[in-house]
Amino acid sequence: MPVPPTNDRPLIVVTDVAKVYELGSVRVEALRGVSLSIRRGEYVALVGPSGSGKSTLMNTLGCLDRPTSGSYLLEGREVTALSKDERATVRNRHLGFVFQNFNLLARTTALENVELPMIYARGVPARERRRRAVAALESVGLGDRLDHHPSQLSGGQQQRVAIARALVNGPSILMGDEPTGNLDSRTGQDVIDLFRRLNRDQGLTVIIVTHDRGVAAAADRVVTLRDGLVVSDEMVAAAHS
Repeated sequence: MPVPPTNDRPLIVVTDVAKVYELGSVRVEALRGVSLSIRRGEYVALVGPSGSGKSTLMNTLGCLDRPTSGSYLLEGREVTALSKDERATVRNRHLGFVFQNFNLLARTTALENVELPMIYARGVPARERRRRAVAALESVGLGDRLDHHPSQLSGGQQQRVAIARALVNGPSILMGDEPTGNLDSRTGQDVIDLFRRLNRDQGLTVIIVTHDRGVAAAADRVVTLRDGLVVSDEMVAAAHS
C-alpha cells in the first residue's frame, strides 16, 4: 500500500481546467473543464483513447504547458499564474519525468545523463552531483553500468537510467508518459514494478499516462478521460493490499 498522506491537503488540485489549441481555422478543445485532486503518496494512472486529453492533462500537471483557463494548485501554489521560467523551476525542483523514448543523450554515459538535471539546477558541486547520480543509478539496479553509453544498454536499462535521472533532484512527484511504450511486456512489467516500489517505499506520488490497461492496473487509482473530460475515477488500491 502507498505511504499515507502526511496531511489532509491534497498535493494537486485541478479545477475546471480547459485547454484549447487554435490550429489555423480549427479550434481543438483538448481539455473541456477537468477537475481532479491527487493526494501525496497516491499512484494514479491517466487512461483513455488517443485524443482523449490524457497527455494534455499530463503536460498541464507537469508544468510543461499552461491551461487556457481554470486553476491548478500544486502544494497550495497557483501554477497558472507562474511565468515560463518559474514553471521551469517548479519542474526542476518538484517533478521528475520519464518518457516513452527515454530521451537520453547518446554520447554521454549513464552517470552523465543522470547528472544533467543537477547541472541545470546549478549550485550543485561536481562531487555532490556524482554522489547523487551514483546513488540514483544504484537505486534502480544500475550501479554496475555507470560508464555505459545508451547504445550499450538494453531498452529496459535505458528506461531505468531515465528513471534515475528523474529521481536525482529528489522530486515529490514522478510522472511517466507511456513509460513502457517502447518496451516488451516483460521489461515493461519490470519498469512498472520499479514505479510501484518507489511509490511504496519512498512515498513518491506517481502519475502515469498509459493506453495499456495492464499497466494502469498497477496503480491505486485509474482516471479515465474521453473527449477532454474525466468520465470515471476509480480506486483500485485493494488490488495491491
